[in-house]
Amino acid sequence: MSDQRKTLLLTGASRGIGHATVQNFNAKGWRVITCSRHPFPQECPWGGGEENHIEIDLADPKDTIEAIEEIRRRLNGRLDALVNNAGISPKAEDGSRLNTIDTDLRTWGHVFHVNFFAPVVLARGLKDELAKARGSVVNVTSIAGSRVHPFAGAAYSTSKAALAALTREMAHDFGPLGVRVNAIAPGEVETAILSPGTDLIVEKLPMRRLGQPEEVAAAIYFLCSGQSSYISGTEIEVNGAQHV
Repeated sequence: MSDQRKTLLLTGASRGIGHATVQNFNAKGWRVITCSRHPFPQECPWGGGEENHIEIDLADPKDTIEAIEEIRRRLNGRLDALVNNAGISPKAEDGSRLNTIDTDLRTWGHVFHVNFFAPVVLARGLKDELAKARGSVVNVTSIAGSRVHPFAGAAYSTSKAALAALTREMAHDFGPLGVRVNAIAPGEVETAILSPGTDLIVEKLPMRRLGQPEEVAAAIYFLCSGQSSYISGTEIEVNGAQHV
């Protein structure tokens, strides 16, 4: 059956947007391979999850590169979708955002390895499998990539801005292979961990509510489906008009 199903490779699946994305694709009959630095979480409710989980420390370039072969062994030669959802946004000890003055160089490197370099490594390493399936890559950026955000730190924000630029470059480079590359930029999404003060942002949103992980997952699925077959190189903002 796995030879007939479409396959998704997803990073950052344990909660929030990633978790909703797994459930969305799984419900539509896709095989989902998840990647994270943690073992498969037993509480995750999708079928076949544990045997389709690969432990990778995306902050470690060597570990990420070496994991490509393990991923390739599980793909049967083709990959229909790669969703680069994993991202980290470290905070100061008191929970405040880390700005350009306070963020040390090691933290900058850690954030960029997970949020920016890992998507490059995975997409480039699996380009042949993506090309065979005429697949799709979706990079999860953020509204913080285009404006200073009260909670997202400088390293996170700039890594997401870089990921948006990378999406355009990849769309140009992967297009001749038949592979589409797009991004989604979520705004304030209701997850298990919300920063204090998010309610004040919600009051100013045109739609006056938080986004739901399922709404973001639906946009991701659209960009991986045939319904978006001529969409590439774009960044879809999923933020309830927060950007206007």
